[in-house]
Amino acid sequence: MSDNDTNHDDVQVPEPVPPRSLVRLREVRGDDLQEVEEGEVPIVRVKPERIEDVCRFLKEDPDCRMELLSDLSGVDMIALDRPEPRFDVVYHLFSLASGERMTLKAAVGENEEIPTVSTVWRTANWHEREAFDMFGIRFAGHPDLRRILMPDEFDAHPLRKDFPLEGRAKDHGYWRRPEDERGRSES
Repeated sequence: MSDNDTNHDDVQVPEPVPPRSLVRLREVRGDDLQEVEEGEVPIVRVKPERIEDVCRFLKEDPDCRMELLSDLSGVDMIALDRPEPRFDVVYHLFSLASGERMTLKAAVGENEEIPTVSTVWRTANWHEREAFDMFGIRFAGHPDLRRILMPDEFDAHPLRKDFPLEGRAKDHGYWRRPEDERGRSES
C-alpha cells in the first residue's frame, strides 16, 4: 500500500458545530422559536408576534451582532403546500463581526399584521414597503407603510401567486408597450 492509498473507513467525521449566534439564540430566546433547520446558514422559524424581539436580540447581543439586515422578502405560500397562513416573511441577517449568516422566517395570514423590524434596522423600512406593495403583507408599527414600486392607485399585489402572469387588462395603461417606444423613435 502506497502513501496515497490510505484507508478512510475508520475516520470519524465530527458533527458540524452550530454557529455561535444560533446557540445563543436558543439559550436566550428558545421559547420564541418554532423550528430550526441547521446548516451552513441556519433557518429559524420564529413566532410572528416575537419577530421584533428576536431581531433586536440578534442585533444587540454581543455574541450574535447581526448588524446587517441584508434582505427582507415575502413568499406567497398558497401554491407551496401551505395555504394558511398565506405568507412567510423572510429575513436574511449577517454579522460583520463574525461573518455568520442566519435566515429567519415568520408566517403571517392574509388579513393579519406582523410587527415591523424597522425599529431594529432602518433599512427594513423600504424592504417592508416592498413586501407590502408586492404581496400586501402589513407591518404593524411601520412608520410609513405605503407603495414603493407600484403606482398609488394600483389596487393589487403583483407577486401574489393568484395574480395573472400577463397582468390584468385594466392595468396595461400603467406601462408602455415596446411598440409604443419604437413608434416614437422613428418619428
